[in-house]
Amino acid sequence: MWPVLWVAIRSYAPYVTFPVAFVVGAVGYHLEWFIRGSPPPQLAEEEKSISERREDRKLQEIAGKDLTQVVSLKDKLEFTPKAVLNRNRPEKN
Repeated sequence: MWPVLWVAIRSYAPYVTFPVAFVVGAVGYHLEWFIRGSPPPQLAEEEKSISERREDRKLQEIAGKDLTQVVSLKDKLEFTPKAVLNRNRPEKN
């Protein structure tokens, strides 16, 4: 008798365990929300996405600068790393 019972339990186990697991999960989910309570209201800053906050921060950085003052390309070339063996800049040899 026991082997027949074990074969039946083994073959019908997915049909029994899924509804039981579903009910246990649903009860646990609702119990957690009941204990935790309603979530606190979010601030306006938290509602913004990360990319929106980054754009706002970059705009604030740019706001105080004079954008007409630009470094010339000749000055910029001095700060770039030198090419290997100065092959690309023969005037510096």
